[in-house]
Amino acid sequence: MNTEKQWKNKFQISFVAEEHQRIQELSTGLQQLFHGKYLEQLIFENEEADMSVYIGIGKEPLTTNQIIEVTAFASQLMKEYDIKNYDLDVSNLIEQAGIRCLEQVAQGVCLGTFEKYKPYEESLRAFTACFCGIPDLEQRKAKAHIAKGQAIAEGILFARDLVNCPSNQLKPMEFAGRIMKKLNSLHCKELKIQLIDADKLKTMGMDALYSVGNSSANPPCFLEIEYTPKPQSKNRIGLVGKGVTVDTGGYCLKPSSSMAGIKGDMAGAAAVAGAIYALAKNGQKKNVSAFLPMCENRISNGSLLPGDVISSYSGKTIEIMNTDAEGRLILADAVSYAVKKGEVTSVLDIATLTGAVVNMLGFSIAGVLCDQEQLYQQFLKAAKISGEQYHRLPFKKEHEEMIKSEVADVKNMGDSCCGTITAGLFIREFAEQTPWIHLDIAGTAWVDTPIWNYQKSGATGAGVSTIYYLCEDE
Repeated sequence: MNTEKQWKNKFQISFVAEEHQRIQELSTGLQQLFHGKYLEQLIFENEEADMSVYIGIGKEPLTTNQIIEVTAFASQLMKEYDIKNYDLDVSNLIEQAGIRCLEQVAQGVCLGTFEKYKPYEESLRAFTACFCGIPDLEQRKAKAHIAKGQAIAEGILFARDLVNCPSNQLKPMEFAGRIMKKLNSLHCKELKIQLIDADKLKTMGMDALYSVGNSSANPPCFLEIEYTPKPQSKNRIGLVGKGVTVDTGGYCLKPSSSMAGIKGDMAGAAAVAGAIYALAKNGQKKNVSAFLPMCENRISNGSLLPGDVISSYSGKTIEIMNTDAEGRLILADAVSYAVKKGEVTSVLDIATLTGAVVNMLGFSIAGVLCDQEQLYQQFLKAAKISGEQYHRLPFKKEHEEMIKSEVADVKNMGDSCCGTITAGLFIREFAEQTPWIHLDIAGTAWVDTPIWNYQKSGATGAGVSTIYYLCEDE
């Protein structure tokens, strides 16, 4: 991607609103074919014998999400016609949303090239979009916004690749290895990475993570990533992502209809990895640490059973009510480690955690719990920039009572109602009063039928862009 003041390529794409003057300049016949309705398209040969492509953006100002969608649609259209180099007139988008919208434009262009099961780097290299219609005085800002948006898109696509990967090719240690390789490719001196293997997990007292991962012949591990561009600052955001690479449900076995998706239960960890990659590549100046517990949840003679009581890194005991509620167990150890050893001043955890959130919000909105208003307002601001959709869930004292145990400090499953709330509150038990926010992306991390044009069937990369914007410079 680059910026160009003049048309350069034979294929030229413009975004045109309904009733826009540019439509009136078309011939009568073309005016009858194209009205500028949202995602309407018109391809014709212009006076210079080049091909012009008009894409409608409707009457109303575009939302952030729609800016990503229309530009992804343009990218997909060029890919469909095997056009490898094209010009993209972004003047109407800038007029509507300002120069910063080029971050979303760049994301859309990149996401539109994505092919499932093909390394995203190959697709990005195969197509080149030249951005036109940028005011001369905005050229420097434009290049910075485009670079930022492309890095975020790369983080999203990296997360997609990880989640789409078959589980037999992404065992816990391999998962950690792929993230380490990706981050090391940046050659960023502000990044520090530590991999903790199964033996050390046991001696450290990460009993919740080890108890889940001990069910598999493929051992669990824990990946800690520190990004410290501002060593003089004591503020540090902690990002915790669920990394269950296989989730059979354990002895509380999942139904056969749910087995097809058991490889994607590590989308939270993938989202954190993608966000950290984008933050480091863009040289953002906030201190951020990632804590990624990785394991498989299988059935063996060492698997957890309902009724078991285990310990945890925090020292709290946990009663196992359901072995398919394993994600919150490994997140408990990771969150506890983040606040005790990682010295974070706030913590965000993200996970494909509950089916209840899907029943409640579907596949386009993720659930949020948060216990500090300031942190939640920062998150809302980030979500508005990213265009991702979230809904905050309430919780009260009676919900906390649902996870109290008679034989342990806490139990890993509440009553038959409020499953998303009680799952989040279980994790909060281990945050030790540190400001905490929880994202349940069980519905948004994967789509069988794409909802927006920047998606493909399979992994979506949910959470990457919002986490990025939460952690970027003020």
